[in-house]
Amino acid sequence: MDRKLLSSGSTFEAQIGYSRAVVQGDWVFVSGTTGYNYETMTISDQVIEQAEQCFINIKKTLEQADASLSDIVRIIYILPEADEFELCWPVLKKYLGSIKPAATMFSARLADDKMKIEIQVTALKS
Repeated sequence: MDRKLLSSGSTFEAQIGYSRAVVQGDWVFVSGTTGYNYETMTISDQVIEQAEQCFINIKKTLEQADASLSDIVRIIYILPEADEFELCWPVLKKYLGSIKPAATMFSARLADDKMKIEIQVTALKS
């Protein structure tokens, strides 16, 4: 089975030593993705805007892997402030309302205090 490593070009990937995603056969494993706009390396201070940017970043990564959001089978949300999760629900429904992947949310501190949400997905290309 071929293994393909994908990069967003983020400096974090080079500094830490990981891939934005790993494609193994028909599986796509997307690393925890935050709300950074990788083109400008900026991040909003609003959790809702960060959630939106997470999905923009994830969609772009999945497209690099010849997959799409509709291929997501598992999603994990990580938020430092659990009570902010509900604020994100309209964004999650916008992107996943008809896909309905298996999901987990937990609260944990993220690598940078500017980060208010991190999203990890697993997709199975159809």
